[in-house]
Amino acid sequence: MQSKVLFITPPFTQLNTAYPASAYLKGFLELHNITIPHCDLSIELFTAIFKSDFLRLIFKEAAVLENYNYPEVSNNKELYIKRIDVLIGFLQKSDINTAKEILKEGFLPKGHRLSNVNTKINWETGETGIIDKAKHYGTLFIEEIGDFIQANVDEFFAFTKYAEQIATAASSFNELDELLSYQPTLIEDEMMNLLELQIEKNKPNLVCFTIPFPGNLFSALRCSQFIKQFFPDIAIAFGGGYCNTELRSLSDPRIFDFVDFISLDDGEGPLLKIVNYLDGKVTIEELERTFVLENNKVVYKNKTPNTIYQHKNLPAPNYSGLPYDKYVSFLDVVNPMHRMWTDARWNKLTISHGCYWKQCSFCDVTLDYIGNYQNTTAIDLVNKIEKIIKDTGITGFHFVDEAAPPKMLRALSNELIKRNLKITWWTNIRFEKTFDFELCNLMQKAGCIAVTGGLEVASDRLLSKMKKGVDIAQVTRVTHNFSENKIMVHAYLMYGFPTQTAQETIDSLEVVRQMFEMNVMQSAFWHRFAMTAHSPVGASPRDFGVRSVAPAFGGFALNDVPHADDNGADHKRYGDGLRASLHAWMHGAGFEAPLGSWFEHSTPPTTIAPGAETLGMQPQPPTVTPCAPYSMTLPLPRMSRM
Repeated sequence: MQSKVLFITPPFTQLNTAYPASAYLKGFLELHNITIPHCDLSIELFTAIFKSDFLRLIFKEAAVLENYNYPEVSNNKELYIKRIDVLIGFLQKSDINTAKEILKEGFLPKGHRLSNVNTKINWETGETGIIDKAKHYGTLFIEEIGDFIQANVDEFFAFTKYAEQIATAASSFNELDELLSYQPTLIEDEMMNLLELQIEKNKPNLVCFTIPFPGNLFSALRCSQFIKQFFPDIAIAFGGGYCNTELRSLSDPRIFDFVDFISLDDGEGPLLKIVNYLDGKVTIEELERTFVLENNKVVYKNKTPNTIYQHKNLPAPNYSGLPYDKYVSFLDVVNPMHRMWTDARWNKLTISHGCYWKQCSFCDVTLDYIGNYQNTTAIDLVNKIEKIIKDTGITGFHFVDEAAPPKMLRALSNELIKRNLKITWWTNIRFEKTFDFELCNLMQKAGCIAVTGGLEVASDRLLSKMKKGVDIAQVTRVTHNFSENKIMVHAYLMYGFPTQTAQETIDSLEVVRQMFEMNVMQSAFWHRFAMTAHSPVGASPRDFGVRSVAPAFGGFALNDVPHADDNGADHKRYGDGLRASLHAWMHGAGFEAPLGSWFEHSTPPTTIAPGAETLGMQPQPPTVTPCAPYSMTLPLPRMSRM
């Protein structure tokens, strides 16, 4: 009997679009005549929670538990219950008539977020601005309910994660094991009700969970616990980004009370071998890159040579069967670039596998998803794009590469133009000199509206130490080329890199300020440096001027490595000020404020001179209107079915 695989994306990932892991593996396994229905349990659970009947249960549960946080919400519970279905429907479809209704005085309760809404936002004129304003107000309304749930009913609840705090840096399985022995929460009960419906409907003999982030682990374990208790004949497999990075040194057998297989790296080969093993076609010794339990010991099965499925030979992801009518578009941050992570529908696709640069010292370059670079052809890539559009009816694409190669972006753009295929797309890049004005212009003509890339620390000394292969002047020229072609730029920023001084932090902040003021950067996000076990810094911390202070490994997860930086600044003091200043600049405000005013402690004055020439540029026009919608050549993708 041939296996039937059910693929689950556990809560919570993105709520505006489908996470791609199940679509990739569905496309692959169906080439091998293996049935693989997939379920985005993340959006299914969200839409089950945020409806009037369940919200009434939430308020009842809070009363039973005698939790009364956010009284503005509980005092207006009947209005929240009355409006919730309208709001979710609007965030799914964004129609103008409902938008006008939402914005009427008294339609929404004024809870702790809506009572403090920013009324000075310059919304676009016409229907677009009305819809965006209603979407923003609706998002705040939903967030108020989310705050209430977390504070009163389920402390693990969040919109894009669940119980992340206990899965992050979980060296030992002890806390997870203890919490899994507790009674499920109201939210978890509903999650398992939905899971049971999927199992009864699809009748699988193998359930696979993708676990991309720490915020998916506990919900996956809770689901697996349920399956083991009520459907013991079903095998369970885990895979995904969390497993690939955190569980490579796994030795604690207790997780195998909940799961039968844990695979690493690309899932195609390991999953096909697991299916063949369950079907009796291969022995357990022929499994690849997979942990199993034998004689109460964790054993890594990895028959070599591995069966390799090259990126260029893989089929298009198959998104068919996912509930595209249920995804919601949030608008919490009105910055037009920043909102793209939570707004609109995007088909996710990779141009290339891995990173063509793979030298950054803070990055997990030793792992397959970074270090194993493989390419394809533009013709094959656009063929996949056409198939995905046919499956989903969506013409928006987010290319989720570690770093999209410039040569491939040129070839892709030319092929899209050649076929007259109108799509809207954005991707992740390195700010390298190849992105000259001509290439950026070509990408814009082919439908590119935005790029994201790692500026990290705007310090040439530290960029060299990181082996980024760029300097500040080059990054500024590249971002200028994109902005001149109306392609928005988002930068990933880092603070706390080994030996980074207070002076370098403030100087980096000044560079960022100037780039926003010159409008060569439209959005950014500060990350605190984390030393990981699979990066060059984590492998040789003393070579970078820091020392590991990690406790003894507890047998479960190993990725983040606590460290001490005796030569750098007190990095934790700078996080709040960096984020506050960035939030203001992303909204076109606060450029004149002294850098030190963003911090509650004294800071050194910047040594970076004002003026565009300092960054290797000529002066540019002032910043564009910060709250304009995506005013690019192509419209945002909507839910138009083909």
